[in-house]
Amino acid sequence: MTGALGMDALSRRLDAALAERSEANAEFFATEAERLASLCHLMAERFACGGRLVAFGCTPAARSDARHIAVEFVHPVIVGKRALPALGLAAEGGPLSRQVDLLARPDDIAIGFGTEDETNAALGAARDRGCLTIAFCDGGAEWEFHPPSSDPSVRQELVETLYHVLWELVHVFFEHRGLLGGRDAGPVHDTGASSFLYPFLAEAEHDLDSVLGDVRRSVIAKAEETGELRAQTLTENGQELMAAAAALRERFELGGKLLALGNGGSATDAMDAVADLHAPPDPAWPARPAIDLTEDAAILTAIANDIGTDAIFARQIIAYGNGGDALLALSTSGNSLNVIEALGEARRRGLVTIAMVGYDGGRVASERLADHVVITRSQHIPRIQEAQASAYHLLRELVERRP
Repeated sequence: MTGALGMDALSRRLDAALAERSEANAEFFATEAERLASLCHLMAERFACGGRLVAFGCTPAARSDARHIAVEFVHPVIVGKRALPALGLAAEGGPLSRQVDLLARPDDIAIGFGTEDETNAALGAARDRGCLTIAFCDGGAEWEFHPPSSDPSVRQELVETLYHVLWELVHVFFEHRGLLGGRDAGPVHDTGASSFLYPFLAEAEHDLDSVLGDVRRSVIAKAEETGELRAQTLTENGQELMAAAAALRERFELGGKLLALGNGGSATDAMDAVADLHAPPDPAWPARPAIDLTEDAAILTAIANDIGTDAIFARQIIAYGNGGDALLALSTSGNSLNVIEALGEARRRGLVTIAMVGYDGGRVASERLADHVVITRSQHIPRIQEAQASAYHLLRELVERRP
């Protein structure tokens, strides 16, 4: 297919992909909202007793989720949330079950990503240690969730929304200290900072059933917000995604590669995007060459220490980037200086540049610092990242679909 007919086919595919995601999102969180509220309570009790979150996965895609959930808990991006201890374990550290044996403690929470035997063995080790266990397959975890889709990209997007919701709503129970085992009731200490996130909070303690009901409704509301933002992202940016996919496909066919980058949770999204290029979700697609510029801690810390954090990606583009390559930059704000520096260096070197940004697009959009800019119009970082996951997953698919 060529021309307008082919573009119409791609547009219909985007519409179908959005419809599938919307249906799965609504079904999954309507079904699981009550369980997720109860799980948030149990996790809060574990954290209150000194427990930690231990996340793990043995494939590159699963590793990106383990890293993502860990950084969300350790480095909260919303004012008023406390940092909570979390570890992200991956196969490069040795067998996951051995790492769990060495590091997990009885009060911890263990969450396994992926369905591999190694992940299930680690979940078993965590369960034997006394950890609260969470998984997304039939692996013997106490809390198992099964996203209603056979598409691995859709499943991953639902799982990402789920752990963002856990991270956001576990904090509700810290505002109701009397509902946590071993804690005394008392006035809420930071309701002002949290009120815009949890409008149902008040100074007085509530009974557990009341708070669980509020949290359940909040789960559904957050999932609905995710669905609306995903629709905005894929609908408003459909033509941009198709153009970016065509440019990226051309670079691959001429022997080029993709470089990907981001900060924090966006760094883990860069990991996921590269993982999907190396190991395609659809076995009919070819593997594609890509480099994750967030992966090498030695390079990142050397550049940050000797030059500064603004150069951590640009310096790698100097080392790896060629005129026939492409760059995917992920940013929730569109204003991160190291992302802007990287886009500038890539453009000077002739790379095709693709940026996925939140808020109003920031400087990246207003100054048109990338060839292709996909804007997710929200100020809520978890929701931005969830919609961006759909965008880069569909970018990957569109690379293999010819108009």
